[in-house]
Amino acid sequence: MSINQPPRAAAAPTGREGTPDARQLRAILITVSIALMAVIASVSGLNVAQTHMAVEFGASQTTVLWIINIYTLALAALLLPLGAIGDRLGRKPMLITGLVIFGAAGVVAGLAPSAGIMIAARVASGVSAAMIMPITLAVITSTFPEEKRGKAIGVWTGVAGGGGILGMFLSALLIDVADWRRLFVLPVVLAVVALVMTLKSVPNSRERSPHSFDTIGALVSTIAVIGLIFVLQEGPERGWTAPITLISLAVGVASALAFVAWELHRREASLLDVRLFRERGLASGSITLLVVFGVQAGIAVVLFPFFQAVLGWSGLLSTVAMMPMAVMMMMASGLAPTMVARIGARFTMTVGVALATLGLALMALFVSVDGGYLSILAGMLAMGTGMGLSMTPSTEAITSSLPRAEQGVASALNDVTREFGTALGVAMLGALLADGYRGALDGKLDGIPSGAADIAREGIANAIEVAPATGSHAQDLIHAAQRSFVDGWQQAMWIGAAVMAALLVHVALRGPKSTAPLQANADG
Repeated sequence: MSINQPPRAAAAPTGREGTPDARQLRAILITVSIALMAVIASVSGLNVAQTHMAVEFGASQTTVLWIINIYTLALAALLLPLGAIGDRLGRKPMLITGLVIFGAAGVVAGLAPSAGIMIAARVASGVSAAMIMPITLAVITSTFPEEKRGKAIGVWTGVAGGGGILGMFLSALLIDVADWRRLFVLPVVLAVVALVMTLKSVPNSRERSPHSFDTIGALVSTIAVIGLIFVLQEGPERGWTAPITLISLAVGVASALAFVAWELHRREASLLDVRLFRERGLASGSITLLVVFGVQAGIAVVLFPFFQAVLGWSGLLSTVAMMPMAVMMMMASGLAPTMVARIGARFTMTVGVALATLGLALMALFVSVDGGYLSILAGMLAMGTGMGLSMTPSTEAITSSLPRAEQGVASALNDVTREFGTALGVAMLGALLADGYRGALDGKLDGIPSGAADIAREGIANAIEVAPATGSHAQDLIHAAQRSFVDGWQQAMWIGAAVMAALLVHVALRGPKSTAPLQANADG
C-alpha cells in the first residue's frame, strides 16, 4: 500500500559538488563506522566494571546501574528529535558537535571523582551519542549512490551489531591489564579519530523544509521513550508492580498514544509520518530489528553467567567466547546485500530469521554443564549468521521508506527500534531465566541451610558466593545451582525461539517487497 505525499524539499548538499568518487565514499564509510563504534562501545563497556565502580565510589548497586543505564536512556530518548534536527541544520555540523561533546564527556567520566559527576558525564555522553548515531547512517543513505548503498548499510549494521561484543571484549581486556578508568580511553580515541576524518571527508547535506519543526512531537516522543525504557530497565530491579514502575508505564504508554495522534494531526509537517508504518518495508523492518536485537541482548544476559558461573571463566575469556557470534554477525551483514540483489530482501530476511531461530533451538537442545562451551557453539554461530542476514535488509527497508531529505529521522527510527529491542530483550529473557532458575533450584535445596538457600535463590552468582558457608554441602549447592541455571536457560531459549518463529512467519508473509520503495514510486 502506498501513501501519496506532497513533494518535500530535497536534501541540499552544501559541501563539495557532485557524487563522491570511490575513494571518497570509502573514507566516508570508515569515518561513520569509527564514530558508530565509539557510541556502541560505550553502551556495553561499563558492564564489566560494576564491582570496581561500586568499591571506588562507595556506591550502591542501584547507583552503579544508573551510571550504566542513564547513557542508554538519554541516547534512546533523544534519537528521534536530534535526528530530525540534524536533517534541518546539517548532518556534518551535527556529527562534529556530537563528537566534540562525546569526547569531552568521556574525558570527564574517566576522571570523575564521584558517582554524581560520573552520572552527569554519562548523561552528556548519551545526549551526544544521540547526535552521532542517527547521523552516521543518514550520511550513508544520503551520500552513497543506490547501487552502493546496500553494501555500505551492511557494513554499518555489522558494526552496530557486533560492535557491542567487541567493545565488551576490549573493556574486559583493559580491566584485566589496567585500571577500569581506562575503559573511556577507547571511545575518546575513536571520537577524536572520527572527528578529524569527519572534518576532512564527510560532505554536508541538510533538508530545506517548508514546515516548522515539530517541537511538540519531539517533546512527547522524548517523554514516551523515557517512560517506556525506564520501565524496562528498572522493572526487574524495583519490581513490575512497584508504584514508580506502574506510573512510568502509564506515562510512557499515554505519551506514545499522544505522539501518534499528534503526528497524524500534523501529517506532512510531522516529526515522523506514522502513516508510513502501513508500508510493508517500514513495518516489517522495524519489527524484525526489534525482535532480533531483543533476542541478541537477551542472549548476552544468559551467556555471561553461563561462562563465568557455570564454566568458571574470567570476564575476559567470557567475552572472547562471544566473539565467534560477533564475527559471524559482521560477516553475514556484509554478505546480505549480495543475497538481497540475487534473491530479494524478503527471502534474505526470511533465511536470516530462520537461522536465528535454529540457533536458539540448538542452544536450548544441547546446552549442558558437562558439555560446556561446545554444547552452545553451533547455536551461537547459527544465531550470529541469522542476525547478520536479517539486520541489513531490515535497516535498508526502514531507511528507504522515508525520503532522502528525512534520513536523519529514518536513521533515528532505526536506532530507537534497536534500543527498545535491546531493553525489552534484557528485561524479558532475564526475567524468564531468573524465574526458571528459581523454579528448578527449589527442588534441589534439601539439606542446605535456610539462610544460604534464600541467598542462592537470588541467582547463580549468589549461590556460588554463599556455597563455602554451607560446609560439606558446598559442592552440592554449586552443582544444583549450575544445573538449575541450565534449566532456566532452556526455558528462556525456547520462549525466545517461539518469538523468533512467529517473526519468521510474519517476515515470510509480510516482508518487504522491495528494498527501495520510494525510488520505485519516484520512477513510477
